[in-house]
Amino acid sequence: MTIFGVLAQFCCARDRERHLSPRLAGLILAAALGLGTLPAPAQEVDDSPTPTEEAVAQALAVQNGRGPVTNLPLPRYVSLKGSEGNARRGPSLSHRIDWVFTHPGMPLRVTAEFGHWRRVEDRDGAGGWVHYALLSGVRTVIVEDDMTELHARADAKSAVVALAEMGAVAQLENCTPDWCEISAEEADGWVPKTAIWGVDADEIRD
Repeated sequence: MTIFGVLAQFCCARDRERHLSPRLAGLILAAALGLGTLPAPAQEVDDSPTPTEEAVAQALAVQNGRGPVTNLPLPRYVSLKGSEGNARRGPSLSHRIDWVFTHPGMPLRVTAEFGHWRRVEDRDGAGGWVHYALLSGVRTVIVEDDMTELHARADAKSAVVALAEMGAVAQLENCTPDWCEISAEEADGWVPKTAIWGVDADEIRD
């Protein structure tokens, strides 16, 4: 039976001497995401105007559940595109870097938008403002329960086809009201929604 999940550095604090999630198990989805070798970090190129405090406050105030820049739902899930992503204290290059995400494919939740910047958080609620070029619309999830069983169908009585370690990252495929299909490397199966982070409780995907 396939067991997926390898030790990997999930993200780190650039200006702190600790990791957000020390020795967090996670599978880098090079094959599933078509990354091959680890890509070089995307470049932060910001030609938007320097934000005022009032403008940032307006960006944080979600209107009708839609982002003021993209008109996409807020909050929503994305993933880290490259091998590194700086999370800044505010939406500009002049703001200090609080965190550096270093796990390609890790899921993040977008909570606000301003110009070319998106305010994101990980499953622990840590994060900051990240340039949109560092993010991807490819959906991924993190396994929350250790040795989570992947089933052949969205049914607890169906055959178990693989096991996933806690902290493993997998690509999100389809979702029913209670189950989601996830994949990583050669493993593919269904898990309860409660066993993963990176998908809304009422989200349906097919």
